[in-house]
Amino acid sequence: MKHLPEGYRALVLGASGTLGSALKAALEADPRCATVTGLSRRGTPPLVLEDEATLRAAAEAMREAGPYALILDACGALRLDGRGPEKRLDDLDPRALARSFEVNAIGRALVLKHFIPLLPRQGRCIFGVLSARVGSISDNRAGGWYGYRAAKAAGNMLLQTAAIECTRSRPEAVFAALQPGTVPSPLSAPFLAGHPTVSAEEAAQGLLAALDTLPAQRGASFIDAKGQAIPW
Repeated sequence: MKHLPEGYRALVLGASGTLGSALKAALEADPRCATVTGLSRRGTPPLVLEDEATLRAAAEAMREAGPYALILDACGALRLDGRGPEKRLDDLDPRALARSFEVNAIGRALVLKHFIPLLPRQGRCIFGVLSARVGSISDNRAGGWYGYRAAKAAGNMLLQTAAIECTRSRPEAVFAALQPGTVPSPLSAPFLAGHPTVSAEEAAQGLLAALDTLPAQRGASFIDAKGQAIPW
């Protein structure tokens, strides 16, 4: 990360996941990064998207070691409670829809609420969140995946709205929703057929490189691991 201050601190949320752990490892290999801290559901302190108290406590625990010039939110879930994405309207279940929004949209909003204050107020800093191309309303060509698409789109709107607010007080801050590509993992395995994949390590390197070159602006960007813009 050549465009962050020398000796910057980084924080990775969801660091126990396939992509989160790859992002943490890539930052640990950056000689310009002083420290990388990873938080996860099973870590200490725990980070549970459905429990705001854990998010508040985790942010408070990190505050003394901050501020963090780079915060990456790699949290989220494609399968919840044993259910995968719906393919048809007939598959819709209100509880499953609510769970997807609880994790992928409301959880994201609460992460933004508690962790944006850990960014420095002066100088360049970055807040990146994992999103998905299927969360693009303009790019929806195949249909299906109702709950996941809608929750990711909602998460993108929450990020965009928070970014507009926060760049008023942090004019050099960069906010971005990130599409890593299709990364093989235990959770994505049932959905990989017919899709080109990219390793977690390659996706992490691409996302970090893309983030490093993004300019500060009013609001957030939505990009893939090659730095290409994705329509909202």
